[in-house]
Amino acid sequence: MPGERQTAVKYYVGVDVGSASVRAALVDGSGTVVAHAEQPIQVWEPRPDHYEQSSADIWAACCSVTKEVVRGVDASQIRGLGFDATCSLVVVDKQFQPLAVNSEGQTHRNVIMWMDHRAASQVQRINATQHRVLNYVGGTMSVEMQPPKLLWIKENLPESWEKVGYFFDLPDFLSWKATGVTARSLCTVVCKWTYTSERGWDDSFWKMIGLEDLVKDKYEKIGNHVLSPGEAVGKGLTPDAAKDLGLPEGIAVAASLIDAHAGGLGVIGADVKGHNLPCENQPITSRVAMICGTSSCHMGVSESPIFVPGVWGPYFSAMVPGLWLNEGGQSATGKLIDHVVRGHVAFPELEAKAAASAHSIYTYLNSHLDLIKKSLPVGFLTVDLHVWPDFHGNRSPLTDLTLKGMVVGLTLSRGLDELALIYLATIQAIALGTRHILEVMQAAGHDITTLFLCGGLSKNPLFVQMHADITGKPVVLSKEVESVLVGAAILGACASGDFASIQEAMAKMGKTGRVVQPNHEHKR
Repeated sequence: MPGERQTAVKYYVGVDVGSASVRAALVDGSGTVVAHAEQPIQVWEPRPDHYEQSSADIWAACCSVTKEVVRGVDASQIRGLGFDATCSLVVVDKQFQPLAVNSEGQTHRNVIMWMDHRAASQVQRINATQHRVLNYVGGTMSVEMQPPKLLWIKENLPESWEKVGYFFDLPDFLSWKATGVTARSLCTVVCKWTYTSERGWDDSFWKMIGLEDLVKDKYEKIGNHVLSPGEAVGKGLTPDAAKDLGLPEGIAVAASLIDAHAGGLGVIGADVKGHNLPCENQPITSRVAMICGTSSCHMGVSESPIFVPGVWGPYFSAMVPGLWLNEGGQSATGKLIDHVVRGHVAFPELEAKAAASAHSIYTYLNSHLDLIKKSLPVGFLTVDLHVWPDFHGNRSPLTDLTLKGMVVGLTLSRGLDELALIYLATIQAIALGTRHILEVMQAAGHDITTLFLCGGLSKNPLFVQMHADITGKPVVLSKEVESVLVGAAILGACASGDFASIQEAMAKMGKTGRVVQPNHEHKR
């Protein structure tokens, strides 16, 4: 109103550490991304199934992207900072210096990435114990969780094991870097380390698998101070971290989330009024958030614990406070599509034609499929071509990391048409994998009516439409494509005290963009 003093806009910074890059966003109180920056980070693959990173490289990237998004903004308007990251394992000594996670003794490579499958024999032994904590991971622990990786280090790198001061999940390493406080997030320790909010750590589990050393010092190495996601950590940003990040000293820093859970937080609470969706005026337990990037995660919440065979959880308060989380997943989705397309003999031709038309390779492939489909719906093109998508094992619901991928229906043709078809068949296979996960969740007691998609693959209209058609459920796309960053900023907003709860911040900062309905003619 004229004459009224305008109140300054409040901003929150979200930092997201993905598999290949670090991104930051400056987000306002209504969930709009005002500025965005990205920087690649290094991945080492010294041998098959071993993937490593450097915590120093990751932190340096966090600093440069954060400085970029807050450049020129009045520091007094920046209220809070939230981090999310992949659930990779960071190893440091008692002085917080990096320790090697490889036999080459390369100490700067001190992170075992989430997708590293080196601990296959360790996870087999852990699963053979049938310990009660496994009930909370769908009955079978994944090689991508932290206990098998810890056991691998103890058995293969005794020198590093002796020197370890702390093992951090990457999201917790970032909040420690920012605040100097070693508190862990309930999200990471519950989802990846077997902590439960009711019992805490289970001594008998660690002793049974041969990691009794962690119990001795009251779990100092893996965390004995646990906070809810979005809770303020310590006294906020330390002077050193403030200088590194280009942010004001003392601003609120939130207990973090795993990246997929931040994406879930960014989309699952969105207001859907006026879109005529089955989940309107229903509790958010009727929604599943799908975060689709390199891999995909399927997040469903419930009022009471639901045990779903082959699906992780139930995890209490691991994403939305007060609700139980089940988490399905596919270990390779974006990575699989990329692998199939780039490995095809016609890829150079595709690359040249896409460049000439100034489109991305995927936009070009989608329009090429429209050209060759004639009068039938595009899905019918693959009537004789089938992909089994478990090239990197099956995370849910079969929990079998030894499974391999398969293609049935190959011919001697090797042109662009064939590349487009195998690309389509791969997307369909991934969507059928999602349907399998949803069916198992529904059989166990979930009632799911609507999918909420975010992440890189949600920008591909063919991927989105196939998920709607194959699951038969409407798909909601968030207004901000960077939902994971909005989720991280929601944490910062919560820690700042500007919102009474995560739920309030989710509703105000999560925005619905477009709705994609299933095409029921394609059902058959």
